[in-house]
Amino acid sequence: MKKAILVGLAILAVSTSGALAKKASKPKAPAAATAATAATAPPAPMMMGQVSAKDREMYEKNQRDSGMKKK
Repeated sequence: MKKAILVGLAILAVSTSGALAKKASKPKAPAAATAATAATAPPAPMMMGQVSAKDREMYEKNQRDSGMKKK
């Protein structure tokens, strides 16, 4: 019985020590070069899964046709 409790505590101590050590590290400061490149970067391409205006219009039409109340 004592051995099982001792092993359990040892596993708990080992598993949490790494998490606590990682949490205590300092956050990295942002590089000044990234701010300069962000201003000159081209606009982002359309992401996969974005809703177009036509899709939104069809969604609203389908909600009206089904009898759902507007939010």
